[in-house]
Amino acid sequence: MANNDIVSGFDDEKDDSLKIKLEKANEVEGCLILYLTGYIDTYNSNYFQKRIAKAIEAGFTRLIFQCGGLNYVSSTGIGSFTAFLKSVKPRGGDLVLLEIQPKVYEVFQLLGFSQFFNIRDNLDDSISFFKSGTASDTMALFPKVFSCPICSKKLKALKPGRFRCSECKTVLAIDSAGQVFLG
Repeated sequence: MANNDIVSGFDDEKDDSLKIKLEKANEVEGCLILYLTGYIDTYNSNYFQKRIAKAIEAGFTRLIFQCGGLNYVSSTGIGSFTAFLKSVKPRGGDLVLLEIQPKVYEVFQLLGFSQFFNIRDNLDDSISFFKSGTASDTMALFPKVFSCPICSKKLKALKPGRFRCSECKTVLAIDSAGQVFLG
């Protein structure tokens, strides 16, 4: 099945530095597997964001990024993934990063983003994540105990919102899905 058959107009724009192949995950409503090949940097991240925005607008809010063919992601590229997460979360969605190469994962870790993303090793785990994670689970998330991403102090959030770490004074935000963000 062609990309344009899954998301109308998806392939209207092309970029040789980043190839994206789409596949519907039929077992899960609104779930899309995106096979990424190439790299994501400052120059093509806008292209990447526009393509994924089209998929989200088409109703795909559960995104599985197959990153096995992705050999480089800059901090701008990681910013793109963060933007997708912020876009799908309010719509009851989420994203999973699958088979991240060690050198790419290192960038996520260095920037402190590895704990914000659901990272899986295989497609079955990714699909299971979406099968089990439903919107009704959000109430069970709070109060949530977690570690500050900066100083690792154990913190407790009673509800979604913004607050300050009692140890290092870093401003943190936690969304209704229990994801913790800086600021």
